[in-house]
Amino acid sequence: GFDIKPGDHPIVPIMLYDAVLAQKMAAQLLEEGIYVIGFFFPVVPKGQARIRVQLSAAHETQHLDKAIAAFTKVGKELGVLK
Repeated sequence: GFDIKPGDHPIVPIMLYDAVLAQKMAAQLLEEGIYVIGFFFPVVPKGQARIRVQLSAAHETQHLDKAIAAFTKVGKELGVLK
């Protein structure tokens, strides 16, 4: 699965550790209709590139299902998931 940093807040970091990978994943997720931002150095420490997802009480089950499907698809395409 994805390396998700623990926490109890609406911004969920999904660690990818590679700046190019974070940007590719963000771009491909946007093509799937999921808007996320890839963060990398100098915003975060070198080697700690990530995608940040912001969850909201306004999201409905179908929104979450769509996001999960998109993350799974893109994660497999980019070799992040097996």
